[in-house]
Amino acid sequence: MALEFPVIDVTGDDGSVVEPAWLARAEPVHRQLRPGLPADYAGRLRCIFDNGARMSVATEDTSVRGVALWRVIENTWEGRRLYVDDLVADEAHRSRGIGKTLLAYLETRARRLGCDALALDSGTQRTDAHRFYFREGLVIPAFSFRKTLT
Repeated sequence: MALEFPVIDVTGDDGSVVEPAWLARAEPVHRQLRPGLPADYAGRLRCIFDNGARMSVATEDTSVRGVALWRVIENTWEGRRLYVDDLVADEAHRSRGIGKTLLAYLETRARRLGCDALALDSGTQRTDAHRFYFREGLVIPAFSFRKTLT
């Protein structure tokens, strides 16, 4: 049976870090998805927050069990959407409802923010994540193309 995990917003509506202790606790879980983040994790995240991203974490007692980095974007083909940059549940605690809790929380936020869609990208190799996203009602409406410039 899936458990409910309290979700805490690490950032305020303006992108300021309102929960610095939770930001620090999020780092090891976030690095499971993004191991290439720089040593100055908090500094890098503050730059990302300054550019519109927000962070919410699923918690259990004083531990972070899941991390969601997200932002609201408006474009011509979807309208206003809540875009999820990163969504990760702690490897040691997967299949307990952490991802489901975070997605439900983000959907509620998206609706409150007047969004028309909730969207995310997922690496083609992440087949377990894809099964989860399909189970949660997400679909693949388009291909994502990219050209690396560095």
